[in-house]
Amino acid sequence: MAERPGKDSPDYDWLYGTERKGDGSGGQAPSDPEPTRVMPTLNRPSESRRRRDEAPATQPARRQAPPRREGPTTPRSTGGGRSRSSRRRHPVRWVVALLVLWVLFLLAVPVWAWTKIEKVDADPGGDRPAEQPGSTYLLVGSDSREDLTAKQRRKLGTGKAEGRRTDTIMLLHTGDGPNLLVSIPRDSIVDVPGVGETKVNAAYAYGGPELLVQTLEQETGVRIDNYVEIGFGGFVNIVDAVGGITVCPKTRMNDPLANLKIKAGCQEVDGTTALGYARSRHTSSLGDIDRARHQREVVSAIGHEAFSPWSVLNPVRYVRLASAGAESLTVGEDTGPIDTARFAFAMTRVDGKHGLTCSVPIADLAVHWDRERALRMFRLIEQDRTEDIGKKLCSPSGLANQ
Repeated sequence: MAERPGKDSPDYDWLYGTERKGDGSGGQAPSDPEPTRVMPTLNRPSESRRRRDEAPATQPARRQAPPRREGPTTPRSTGGGRSRSSRRRHPVRWVVALLVLWVLFLLAVPVWAWTKIEKVDADPGGDRPAEQPGSTYLLVGSDSREDLTAKQRRKLGTGKAEGRRTDTIMLLHTGDGPNLLVSIPRDSIVDVPGVGETKVNAAYAYGGPELLVQTLEQETGVRIDNYVEIGFGGFVNIVDAVGGITVCPKTRMNDPLANLKIKAGCQEVDGTTALGYARSRHTSSLGDIDRARHQREVVSAIGHEAFSPWSVLNPVRYVRLASAGAESLTVGEDTGPIDTARFAFAMTRVDGKHGLTCSVPIADLAVHWDRERALRMFRLIEQDRTEDIGKKLCSPSGLANQ
């Protein structure tokens, strides 16, 4: 039997399940041994982690997203490094590019058209009136059939007359005052240099633009700065290019010689009808006087349509109008593109609301000029004082009482 440990022996009571004497228990062993102590254990891995660690090596471990860094962010670049702000500027660039192309188009078309316009020498030379304020244009409507085919002559009702005459003669003055458009009836009796006293349109037949300019400057004392001529075919083309014009005959007009048949009142007409309306003189008692009034009406209507916003906004109409003008007009060699543009714009402001339109003052229906009233009108034109020209000098028929 083993010996019990002594007093000085180490304390092994925990091993034998007894307590030492003198600890207040009377030296007796306790009735129950010391309960078994629970040994501490380390935390075991969770079931989910154990399953992950035991997973086959063929399954790669899932990566965790890197932590989001704090601080300012930079815009994500796409398409070669262009930012969103750059992409937003693209529509503006396209609009600017289109506007530049449109302006170039608007400038290029008239420049091209100008190269196609025929030029003539209309300077008579010699002794001419001195330079005057403002600018005066001579507008001539030639009735030459030279450029018309037989079919076109039948359609337009121009007949087969040969040679070159003028159905239309007008003076347009622009300056500080209102624009003034004055008709010179073609049957006006004047003194043609080198020919004698005869109808004014004979001057064109004898000596072309130069003699006509010389005759009118001699009769009126007004210096003619620019010359513009248009023929039958060109007249029709220009009216059709602007999509037709509005005319307002006061009565029904039926003139087979002018190939014209229209009702009374305002109506839209094409180029062929407009030409007949401007040429007809057999449906009115005033004859050539009324024809001159119709011509001023038609010319003003063409100018109004040609300078409408639609003529610029519609590229097809813009090109057609420029092309028709280039093929139809003949201008003096001294008349430049700016002069021609001013002439076209001035024709939009002679409709009676923004300017004056009338016939040269006459004394009778035989178209003899009323020299006193006519010279008063021409003196005011020389001085660029069109605002002082009243109804007594500027009437639709040219007669003092009409």
